[in-house]
Amino acid sequence: MSLLPSVVDCANGAATIEAWATENAASSSNLLERIKARQARVGIIGLGYVGLPLASAFSAKGFPVLGFDVDPAKVARLRRGESYIGHIPPQLIRSMREHGFDATDRFERLCEPDAILICVPTPLTDAREPDLTFVENSARAVAAALRPGQLVILESTTYPGTTRDVVVPLLEVGGLKAGRDFFVAFSPEREDPGNPSFSAPTIPKVVGGLEARSLELAAALYGEVMATVVPVSSPEVAEACKILENTYRAVNIALVNELKVLYDRMGIDVWEVIEAAKTKPFGFQAFYPGPGLGGHCIPIDPFYLTWAARKVGLATRFIELAGEINTAMPTYVVSRISDALNEHGKPIKGSRITLLGMAYKKNVDDPRESPGFELMDLLVKKGAEVEYNDPHIPQLPFMRHHPHLKRTSQTLTPQYLRSQDCVVIVTDHSAYDYNWIVQNSGLIVDTRNATKAVSGGRAKIVRA
Repeated sequence: MSLLPSVVDCANGAATIEAWATENAASSSNLLERIKARQARVGIIGLGYVGLPLASAFSAKGFPVLGFDVDPAKVARLRRGESYIGHIPPQLIRSMREHGFDATDRFERLCEPDAILICVPTPLTDAREPDLTFVENSARAVAAALRPGQLVILESTTYPGTTRDVVVPLLEVGGLKAGRDFFVAFSPEREDPGNPSFSAPTIPKVVGGLEARSLELAAALYGEVMATVVPVSSPEVAEACKILENTYRAVNIALVNELKVLYDRMGIDVWEVIEAAKTKPFGFQAFYPGPGLGGHCIPIDPFYLTWAARKVGLATRFIELAGEINTAMPTYVVSRISDALNEHGKPIKGSRITLLGMAYKKNVDDPRESPGFELMDLLVKKGAEVEYNDPHIPQLPFMRHHPHLKRTSQTLTPQYLRSQDCVVIVTDHSAYDYNWIVQNSGLIVDTRNATKAVSGGRAKIVRA
C-alpha cells in the first residue's frame, strides 16, 4: 500500500492527491500505520496557550509538527526559536525546531498534515452568546485544502453539537464526506497554564469520534503522546464533558464568592472558614473566592451551556445565577475599595490606585478574561487614577472588551507604593514580597488572601 508523502506541494500536488485518493478510496489504514510509526504529520491551528504546548508534546514524541497561526509575528518568533508565553522557555522552542517543528501563517499548507488539530478561541459576543468565528474560519481554511484521508480534530471548548452541526458541514463543502473520505473527532483541551503538576502529556485525554473509525484514529493519535486516552461514544459527549468540568468549577466558585460577601457582612473570615472546612476528609472540596473569574474557559463555558439549553427550550437557572454572582464580583471589590478609601477620608475620584497582578491566575502571563481589566475599567470610570504592576505582563495587551486600557507595568519601589492611596492585590503572584508591600503601602485591599502570613501592618489591610 502506498503512503501519501508527509509534505504535499499544495500548489501543484492536486494530481498526486487525486491519484492517492483514487488508489486508497478513503481508506484510513495507511493513516493508522503512519500514526503508530509516528510518521503522521500533525498540524495545529492556533499557537497560543493550548496549541503551543500541544505542539511541544507531539514534537517531543517524534511527530513532525506544522503549526498554523494568523499572527505572522508569532510565526516569525517561533521560527527564530523564541517563545512568547512565559511558562514555555525558549529552549523548548529551539528543541522543537531541532526535531522538525515549523510554523506558518500560510493556511493553504493545511493539505500537508495528516492530522489537523484546531485550538482556537471560542469567546462570547457582547450578548453573551457563543462566538464561533474562529472555529468557523478555521474549518473553512481546512476545507479549502482538505484531502482524502485526513483526520480533523476540534479541541476548542464549545457547546454540544458544534463538531457535528457546525464544523462538519463546513468541511464537507468541497464534496468530501466526513467518516468516509476524511475523519472527524472532538477532544477538549485541558491545559492549565503554569501548573507544575500537570501538562498536556500527563492529563487524561477525552476523545469522541464522529463514527468508529474517526474515534479509532483520534484515540491512536493521542495515545502515542498522552499518558491516558478516554474514548467516549460521540463528539457531543466529549463536548459536554468539558462544559461540565468548567461549569462545576464556576458554580462552586460562585458559592464561595457569595459566602464571602455574606460572611464579610457577618464579620466572619471566609478564608478561615474554608481552611477549617477542608479538614474534612470526605464530602468537601475547597474552592476559593476572588475578584471575579478569569481565564478562557471558566468565565465563558457556562454561558455556552445556558445558550444551548435555551435552544432546546430549557432554562438553566442554577448555572445562570452562578454566572451572575461571579460577574458581579469586580463591582463588589470596587465597593470595598470605596469603603476603605472613605475610612481614610478619600473618595475614589482622584485617588491613586495600583492593581497588583493583571494575569487571571498566579505565576502566569495569561491575561485572558482577567477580572483585573474589569476592575480597572470600573475604577477609571469612577474617576480614579489607576496603574498596575505585574511581573509577568510588562504591557497590557489589546483586550477587545477593554480596548482603551493601555498601560505599562509600574516599577514597585517604596516611594511609588507610598504615593498610592490604595494598593489592590488582584493576582497573588509568588514573586511579590507581601511583607514588603504592606510595610511600604498606606492601604491594601486584598482580594486573594495573599497577606494572610504578613507579620505586621494588619490595620492597613482590608479583605475584599
